[in-house]
Amino acid sequence: MNIFSVLSLIGGLAFFLYGMNVMSGGLEKLSGGNLETILEKMTSSLWKSVMLGGVITIAVQSSSAVTVMLVGLVNSGIMKLGQTIGVIMGSNVGTTVTTWIFTLNDIGSGDSLLGLLKPENFSTVFALVGIFMIMLSKKKKRRDVGTILIGFAILMFGMKLMGDSVGGLKDSPQFANLMTAFKNPLVAVLAATVITGVIQSSAASVGILMTLSRTGVISYSMAIPLVLGCNIGTCATALLSSFGVNKNAKRVAVVHTLIKIIGTIVCLVILIIVPLIFADIGDFLEKSTNSTGIAIIHTAFNVLNTVILLPFSKLLEKLAKLIVRKKGEDEEESYTLIDDRLLDTPGLAIAESTKAAVRMARIAEKSAIDGLGLYDKFDADKASAILENEEKIDSFEDGLGTFLVKFAGHALSEKEGHKVTNLLTAIGDFERIGDHAVNLVEGSKEVLEKEIVFSEGASAEMHTLMNAVVEILNLTVDAFEYNDIARAKMVEPLEQVIDGLVSTIRKNHIERLTSGICTIELGFVLSDFLTNCERISDHCSNVAAELIEIETDALDIHRYLNGVKNTGDSQFKEDFAVFSEKYSI
Repeated sequence: MNIFSVLSLIGGLAFFLYGMNVMSGGLEKLSGGNLETILEKMTSSLWKSVMLGGVITIAVQSSSAVTVMLVGLVNSGIMKLGQTIGVIMGSNVGTTVTTWIFTLNDIGSGDSLLGLLKPENFSTVFALVGIFMIMLSKKKKRRDVGTILIGFAILMFGMKLMGDSVGGLKDSPQFANLMTAFKNPLVAVLAATVITGVIQSSAASVGILMTLSRTGVISYSMAIPLVLGCNIGTCATALLSSFGVNKNAKRVAVVHTLIKIIGTIVCLVILIIVPLIFADIGDFLEKSTNSTGIAIIHTAFNVLNTVILLPFSKLLEKLAKLIVRKKGEDEEESYTLIDDRLLDTPGLAIAESTKAAVRMARIAEKSAIDGLGLYDKFDADKASAILENEEKIDSFEDGLGTFLVKFAGHALSEKEGHKVTNLLTAIGDFERIGDHAVNLVEGSKEVLEKEIVFSEGASAEMHTLMNAVVEILNLTVDAFEYNDIARAKMVEPLEQVIDGLVSTIRKNHIERLTSGICTIELGFVLSDFLTNCERISDHCSNVAAELIEIETDALDIHRYLNGVKNTGDSQFKEDFAVFSEKYSI
């Protein structure tokens, strides 16, 4: 073992970690966040949570990434602490799949059929196919698959480089002497914990252990505590991510660590006591292990740990609350609108951003509808609530807008990029609808303070317009929440009807003004009312058009709107006719 072997070992580790990062990133993009977005729906039972955690971890090849995601979800108030425990345990089991992939390196080359399964024989083909998919394919999903293949090839090349670099260690007395230190289980656990904590990947540290097992000096009695330490060390990522979050989110990282530490203590006790009772087991533990043996240890630990601790999930939750306590009995937990940690899983982050935007939309919808109702009967409590809601709407726009802009530094699919743009535009429109609701409050106050009475004709026309605006608000927000394109396509014809209503009411008012039925002062109030109604419908049209744009890939909204209005679209004509009859004056 010389300096070049050391450099080769370090270089192999670098390739390994980079390949793991590339592969997991490609898998995350390929999943598109679909697995993560069902987290809330699939946590109704612990066993479902375990299965879901395992599936997600297999998909993204990182239990640390899943745990960090859970910290972000709890910090945003999207999930509760109890819902995450099963997912954490499942992710611990799911991460063991990676180590079984590494065991393919142990396949001998003598048998040509089995030799095809050896990574060094097919990873170069994966790399070639992957680079062609990235360079030649126009479809984003195919390029993501290419990225996964290249990441896997780089990872396996790193494993081979590390394996070749340690080939001479089996004859090195210095290495043998160093390994004797790990015959002490506590030293082995501590060393593996520190190494894994530094590189922040249990798969990588277990991979290194598998490579060292080729020297023949790693016994089962040494491998078991080393694997246990690797499992504890992987908690470092979750613990680091828990800085600056609320107490419940901190408890997620604590639960993750408790699961590993409790399991390790139990296994160490068994490792020490059982050989004293059964001599044959003690003799077996002193035998050399290999990659397959380490993979079995890694899997057995996490599976048994899950089976043993899962029934005590409530106890784990209580223990985490004892460790991370609230300062006072009545201390309220503060939540972040959307935690920045979710940016690492774009699909989930976009889904949660959409939910937040829907909450904002519903507040704006209610404010606008209540604002319209104040012209019939002014209600001070409703007026006050609208003003308070405006502050909430502004807070949503600031928080969501800031979060969505951060996507600029992340690789998104074309559809995800359009969705982020759509959300940014939509929250701006909903914020403006909230502003118009405030304007309606001010107009209704003026009516009350100046004791303005609308003529019978003006009042009837205003009610017809109000009903139309209420319907366009309902259509728009429903379409936005449920991504209902059919409803979204009904918004534009109704918006055209509202424009016609506004124009007709203005014309009728001028006629009433000249005949002395209405006053100039009433005209100012009416004009403001009409302007706000028209602007609200315009913003509804913008939101609906953005939804249709994403679904139909119509990149120019104005071209789309002009198209349906001017090209004789049959559905548009039919809806326009229905709304015109419904809201005729």
